[in-house]
Amino acid sequence: MNNHIKQLAEKAELNVTLLFNKDKLERFAELIICECINQLNKPEYAMNHPEDLSDYNRGWVNGRLLGIEHIEQHFRVAE
Repeated sequence: MNNHIKQLAEKAELNVTLLFNKDKLERFAELIICECINQLNKPEYAMNHPEDLSDYNRGWVNGRLLGIEHIEQHFRVAE
């Protein structure tokens, strides 16, 4: 089980050995993480027309993309 997901399960006081099959629990957690990433990846006008962005909005878009990258690396999740 991914170490970060295991730590979160323990924080939630889940007894993973009794309540869930560890593989299913890990897959469930991965699906939640992927769903969050999908929300950040939703296509928007700004993503399709970067030439129209102000510096502030361009920074916001770049920050969002960097956040997605960090989440994927932290949890080692690939869709």
